[in-house]
Amino acid sequence: MAGNTFGQLFQVTTFGESHGGAVGCVVDGCPPGIEISQSEIQKDLDRRKPGQSRITTPRKEEDKIEILSGVFEGKTTGAPIMMMAKNKDARPSDYEKLKDVFRPSHADFTYEKKYGTRNWQGSGRASARETLARVAAGAIAKKFLKEKLGIEFLAYVEQVGNIKIKDVGVGLDRPELIESNIIRCPDEKVAERMIQYINILKREGDSIGGVIMGLIKNVPIGLGEPVFDKLSADLGKAMLSIPAVKGFEIGSGFEGVKMNGSQHNDPFTTNKRGKIGTKTNFSGGIQGGISNGEDIFFRVAFKPVSTIRKEQSTVNKNGQNIKLEATGRHDPCVLPRAVPIVEAMAAITIMDHYLRNKTLCKA
Repeated sequence: MAGNTFGQLFQVTTFGESHGGAVGCVVDGCPPGIEISQSEIQKDLDRRKPGQSRITTPRKEEDKIEILSGVFEGKTTGAPIMMMAKNKDARPSDYEKLKDVFRPSHADFTYEKKYGTRNWQGSGRASARETLARVAAGAIAKKFLKEKLGIEFLAYVEQVGNIKIKDVGVGLDRPELIESNIIRCPDEKVAERMIQYINILKREGDSIGGVIMGLIKNVPIGLGEPVFDKLSADLGKAMLSIPAVKGFEIGSGFEGVKMNGSQHNDPFTTNKRGKIGTKTNFSGGIQGGISNGEDIFFRVAFKPVSTIRKEQSTVNKNGQNIKLEATGRHDPCVLPRAVPIVEAMAAITIMDHYLRNKTLCKA
């Protein structure tokens, strides 16, 4: 199976299945000398782990990360870093009755047809449990980029269903508000409405999707490799590789089609310190596929979780039409646990492009 590695110089290869022995990653190309500890990585993993609130899956996993190579005396050595977290609360038997059934909107059908086989125990590699490894790798990238360049990554839940924050960018200057509630929405009143709605759908056996807003601050000018490796393109690939993601937009995104060029263009200006910047930022911090020094902001759209307890129509391997009421432990809404995943994939992408930019020979 191909497609398990992301990045060119900062390469992250993930491994493991939802109900297998463990999930982890190998990070290759990480610079030496980065001070990193298991506890620092664990902070982000705790934000992603299951069972953290009443609106997430009840599966209980500690997701305790182990660093097995590439770190010595508290610092990266430049060698491949292998990290792993063992599955403690796996219940593969919960899925035995589904092994011959194609669940609606799941990867069951496509995996079966592509490979001739599939791991039916909780979706195998298609499970969002694989993202644990991404968050672990992203924690290392975030640490390096913050200390080396002052780059910061921030994400929060902007929308659940039709419930949406009205003030664009609220919470971007108050990160503590994001972690103040279980939905990770910085607007307290909107957050409560989101939580109530998710609880209703959970009781009904249904699910809901939404939008996560992402921000990357203090990005240097020059990251991105035209034509096909534009920074915006790689950020899009990074986000669209996350399970349940169905949409990505950067800067003005789809709203930009409503504007004239005279409204949408970002005028350049020079400040009192002689630094060139833009008065507006409809470009989202990237122009021509290259970072322009402004903050990068983007949105990621997540579909409703596919596994629901409501009766649905589907077929089995023999093509027989059947009715399905799925069981198991699943999130009614993935968004609160997806916030650190979005941050991690953004950090991995920026880290890779930073290292690639360093190798560029400038005349």
